[in-house]
Amino acid sequence: MTEARIEGTEACVFDAYGTLLDFNSAVMHCREETGDSAERLSKIWRQKQLQYTWLRSLMGDHADFWQVTGEALDFSLAAVGIDNPKLRETLMALYRELDTFPDVSDALTRLKDAGMRTAILSNGAPDMLNAAAAASGIDRLLDEILSVEDVGVFKPDPKVYQLAVDRLGVAADRICFMSSNGWDAAGAAGFGFKVAWINRYGQPVEHLPARPDVELDSLAALPAILGLENT
Repeated sequence: MTEARIEGTEACVFDAYGTLLDFNSAVMHCREETGDSAERLSKIWRQKQLQYTWLRSLMGDHADFWQVTGEALDFSLAAVGIDNPKLRETLMALYRELDTFPDVSDALTRLKDAGMRTAILSNGAPDMLNAAAAASGIDRLLDEILSVEDVGVFKPDPKVYQLAVDRLGVAADRICFMSSNGWDAAGAAGFGFKVAWINRYGQPVEHLPARPDVELDSLAALPAILGLENT
């Protein structure tokens, strides 16, 4: 999607949900139970999940992402007219073992083979992230799994991005941050990361103060963007 390069990267830090992990996969595994409401349910669930993180941050009333995800699911099930406690339980369990996107394992492997440090930086609670990474097998390709729970506020608060700098010991402008969420990409760019926006869903650029350095439609081109194409 772009031929731009990001030079001098010492660590690659990834958002989890929507970037590495397909948040739609939980509902898609329950199509028999959700029927014609599947796509709408998944869309509302994701929208409310994000809205609740922003609202809780503004309200100063933090709860971990597991609670927020459950509250967003309760709203979403009500919105599509589904009252099924067993389905709710199943969907929440599936959220702990979401599918990865097809490009994820190969991209992470190529980065690790090139000696790049890799990490997740996510709104997710630690147990959620660890479970999903282990279920998909990408845990072996990550040096760190970083959660906002260490700072008690959700993205795009700058304290979240600072967590990666502190834990990895790498300057912000030596970190390449990847997210499929345009608002997250803008937040990370405003903080000072080099940012590759993985625009999986064909969205327009957010009209926010900072913009990503590179726009890609998948992770497949990431090693080349970082100058690692021969690895």
